Amino acid sequence: MNDIINIVKKKSDTIWEIPADYKQGMNVPVRIYATKQLLKLMDYQVIDQITNVATLPGIINYAYTMPDAHSGYGFPIGGVAAMDLKEGVISPGGIGFDINCGMRLVLTNLTHNDVKPKLRELVDQLYNKVPAGVGGAGFVKINKSEFRDIAEMGSTWCVENGYGWEEDLENTEESGIMKGASAEKVSDVAIKRGLKQIGTLGSGNHYLEIQVVKPEYIFDEKVAKTVGIFPNQVVIMFHCGSRGFGHQVATDYLKKFLGVMESKYNIKILDRELACAPFQSQEGQDYFSAMQCAINMSFVNRQTILHRIREVFSTVFKTEPEKLGLSMVYDVAHNTAKVEEHEVDGKNRKMIIHRKGATRAFGPGRSEIPLKYRNIGQPVIIGGSMETGSYLLMGTKEAHKETFASTAHGSGRIMSRTKARRMFRGETLYKNMLKKGIYVKSVSYTGLAEEAGDAYKNIDDVVDATVNAKISKRVVRFIPIGNVKG
Repeated sequence: MNDIINIVKKKSDTIWEIPADYKQGMNVPVRIYATKQLLKLMDYQVIDQITNVATLPGIINYAYTMPDAHSGYGFPIGGVAAMDLKEGVISPGGIGFDINCGMRLVLTNLTHNDVKPKLRELVDQLYNKVPAGVGGAGFVKINKSEFRDIAEMGSTWCVENGYGWEEDLENTEESGIMKGASAEKVSDVAIKRGLKQIGTLGSGNHYLEIQVVKPEYIFDEKVAKTVGIFPNQVVIMFHCGSRGFGHQVATDYLKKFLGVMESKYNIKILDRELACAPFQSQEGQDYFSAMQCAINMSFVNRQTILHRIREVFSTVFKTEPEKLGLSMVYDVAHNTAKVEEHEVDGKNRKMIIHRKGATRAFGPGRSEIPLKYRNIGQPVIIGGSMETGSYLLMGTKEAHKETFASTAHGSGRIMSRTKARRMFRGETLYKNMLKKGIYVKSVSYTGLAEEAGDAYKNIDDVVDATVNAKISKRVVRFIPIGNVKG
């Protein structure tokens, strides 16, 4: 049992707290959503980082961590914090470098039996059509002026240019566009880095996966049917973000904030990685607008990848994408800061919510949810490791009360990439996955080793914690059968 157990105070089987007097300067307590088992898997740096978050000006209620939390830059990954619009700050460390790293789930009307004979062909073609790895360049050829349009228009640009369907917008968080984005607030260096990256997966834990719905893993038949999911169905899930563009936006503004934070605004922080500026300040608003550009670019990235997926399936099955049922369930964003309205002390209050490695999980009734989901809640897509499986959950009304409608985003690492490379051999992993019926294409065996299932928390444990804490509702578990790995 690690020292974290001795630091936290148990509130329930899935909720733990650290009081505001734990560390000098804390403005609010910390609340951790996890089972005792998951809590023991968290490194101490998670506690150090989230208690530092609790010292930020204008923070409301608690500094939160989700069940998949592990240490990150500034905030832990899985960290959530809501800030007052007038008194609060905005911090790139609370959003992350891969701005709007997110998940997209796509249906087909194909069964496992339909896909099994063509699985290798599908994965091989997806690997060729959707570049992965650090230096991958996409198929969308644009100039700097067009990239600026993309940064401001988001997925609407894709639909206007033939890379998406109108219904895709409805099924994307924020309808695929953050309307406060201004490309004027983005550096030329950032634009240069992002120019060739639209339609690419990137590296690390990014992936494109073909999955199957086993009948025994449909936990809510009514909701699954509403979403369009049926037994033995094949679906596609993928995970990627804003690539080098988002990284540069974060880097640029971290430097700016470090230059003005203390000298201009007299803000003192415990960790330079939490560099911030008042949300209403010029610097804060400039970053907010630039960050929204990166959110939009990431939506476009995932939308163009979906376009390629439709092309590949259409080619392999010699059928139009519409007839194959290649429609979206939803696209959810991680690594964002958004202005939202939530109830605090019985009154509705607007706030800026940082979600780093955390998913928005609006419950039934919220106007931001597409009409077809409004009575059941917002879809929440939880990605697992390439060896285990992933989940579709739904947001809940309880999540609004507990976490400002936030939940987990994935399994959460328990092992560094360096350690994973020492522990696992990519070639062995590849062969073992083939034996399990999972065909994977990766840029390198080394990258494959970094993403071994044992380098992550158990996805079922993470989902159990979110469900038992009532911040998400379980719907379906998906089993991987084919994977393109960054």
